[in-house]
Amino acid sequence: MGVSFDKIDGAALLKFEIQPAANAVSEADRAAKLKDPGFGRVFTDHMAIVRYNQTDGWHGARIESRANFPLDPAAAVLHYAQEIFEGLKAYVREDGGVNLFRPDANAKRFRNSADRMAMAPLPEPVFIEAIEQLVRIDRAWIPSGEGSLYLRPFMVASEIFLGVKPSAEYIFAVIASPVGSYFKGGPAPVSIWVSENYTRAAIGGTGAVKCGGNYAASLRAQAEAISHGCDQVVFLDAVERRYIEELGGMNIFFVFEDGSLLTPPLGTILPGITRDSIIALAKDKGTQVREEPYTLDQWRADATSGKLKEAFACGTAAVISPIGQVRSASGDFTINGGAAGPVAMGLRKQLVDIQYGRAPDQHNWIRKVL
Repeated sequence: MGVSFDKIDGAALLKFEIQPAANAVSEADRAAKLKDPGFGRVFTDHMAIVRYNQTDGWHGARIESRANFPLDPAAAVLHYAQEIFEGLKAYVREDGGVNLFRPDANAKRFRNSADRMAMAPLPEPVFIEAIEQLVRIDRAWIPSGEGSLYLRPFMVASEIFLGVKPSAEYIFAVIASPVGSYFKGGPAPVSIWVSENYTRAAIGGTGAVKCGGNYAASLRAQAEAISHGCDQVVFLDAVERRYIEELGGMNIFFVFEDGSLLTPPLGTILPGITRDSIIALAKDKGTQVREEPYTLDQWRADATSGKLKEAFACGTAAVISPIGQVRSASGDFTINGGAAGPVAMGLRKQLVDIQYGRAPDQHNWIRKVL
């Protein structure tokens, strides 16, 4: 049984009611928390929330005190995993203003994820407005220096029922978490475990969707990677178990001796916004970028021969992580002597400088909030 999602487009005109937190953290306590916030463990005073039902469409848009919201034990998300999310950051410019990086791309991907998961599509203007309003009211929570404010928009199915069908009710919310520099002392090359027992996604599945179930399915493989002394796991395709797809939470690139870049094609992997940005920046410099399949055997052979000069992973949290060593049940190999390479580090600096407003934004990626 399907659900008809009406009253969607009218929500683009929603106005957010601002309800400042009565119990906001004191300035002194906030300063203490911002000294070393880590990642995803400290949260700001407020959250954005919008609700959906078939009678009212999207309604009740508010910025309010961050707090628990009630979910019935029979809420659809708890039983059938109708849930999607996004991740993006707000950055402080040198003039004190605040930048968002490509929030329109996150809004579009969020809507695409909702479509695949049979959820009510959130109008993109509402997605962006919720984020901007939250950033404005919690501006004081953005760390200085290379810190940023990590933003987590998400949507859960809230209808109370135990039948297998798309929910008719949803909660959309945005929470925010101040984060420091992802790397202490600069990006260090990571070690990767190749998962040959578990796969992340298959053709026709939800690999291109940012939903919690994809990440839950990757946790056992990530635990296997840690047990082998590795930082991250990389998955092979689900059909032939030969082709490199992506890491547990990041896309991957390969750099060759002729200067070209290769990254696995979309379809069963997440269309990363950092991935797309790297492709654009590389092409700006005349670099050839190929989006095509690449096998584990090719990776090993090219690293051994020296044809492959670098490999790196990319995502919102770390931006770019150089890959130094690859381990698997079929043998280990090292890339670039285990060191970070100039292409990865150059692209990382270029992208971060754009995000913080230190470099020209030739692609109009930056949205100034303040």
